Amino acid sequence: MSSHPPRAWTSGAGSAAAPVAPGLPATGTLPGEHRGTGLGLPFGSSERTDAWWVKPLVQALGLVILLGYANWAAFLGADHYHFIENGRHYLSPFYSPYVHPAWLPSWLSPALLILIVPLGFRATCYYYRKAYYRVFFADPVECAVGEPRKGYSGEVKFPFVLQNLHRFFLYAAIVLLFILWWDVIKAFTFADVSGARFPGIGGGSLAILASTGLLTFYTLSCHSLRHLVGGKLDCFSCAVAGGPRLKTWGIVSKLNEHHMGWAWWSLGAVCFADLYVRLCSMGVIEDPLLATFRHVLDMPHVGGGP
Repeated sequence: MSSHPPRAWTSGAGSAAAPVAPGLPATGTLPGEHRGTGLGLPFGSSERTDAWWVKPLVQALGLVILLGYANWAAFLGADHYHFIENGRHYLSPFYSPYVHPAWLPSWLSPALLILIVPLGFRATCYYYRKAYYRVFFADPVECAVGEPRKGYSGEVKFPFVLQNLHRFFLYAAIVLLFILWWDVIKAFTFADVSGARFPGIGGGSLAILASTGLLTFYTLSCHSLRHLVGGKLDCFSCAVAGGPRLKTWGIVSKLNEHHMGWAWWSLGAVCFADLYVRLCSMGVIEDPLLATFRHVLDMPHVGGGP
């Protein structure tokens, strides 16, 4: 038989957290307590025999390349953010929604007015925090590997306390998703020389669809969203609309299992969509028209008239 005492179940009402003792940080844990085997080891030292350095190295290269391209496109790439020739209407996701007020200086890219939301959402994301803390701050660089800093008390000091804004960036990111899906509709809408519009599929249509679709999965797999829809509940049957919330929580939980994958795939897809629109606008590549549905919405004549 197990020596552990029987588990005490809650009543579903929840309980308040115990007060933190004076002199302790808000986490309630002294710096250095409950640390792994990397604590006390020289920086980079480890008893691990595997190639533990490969994953952080690949992550660092990925973040540098993709974030470097995103910053270049936002700061210096304002000349080719849009492709509206040959009946196409492709808008780079970095510039959506496109806002360019008259007071904006010519040297300041309009993308910077919008990117504060996706940048803040990703910078405060639980997965990305783990990724860039490890690869850029080596805190720790990997499990059971010596790190340069020996004291840790949580994200309780500026600027790391701003990580608590993640939920608010989530709200703004959800609003942006509706705008991005409208861009998808426009990307699948073409026009002929007479101005008549019809549905179709181009290379840019698929690039923008992939970007927005993967961004949607990344956003809907967010840990904060999972908490909001039901993760904070102790008892679904005791809550208002508990059944639908349980189903929603289950769906978000399934997506959340692959949150790391959605984070990387969506970042790569957004950069690719911007690059595709940019190359089309510059005339480097020609966007293929893969399919058209010009007569799908045509209505048959009734009454025998011409």
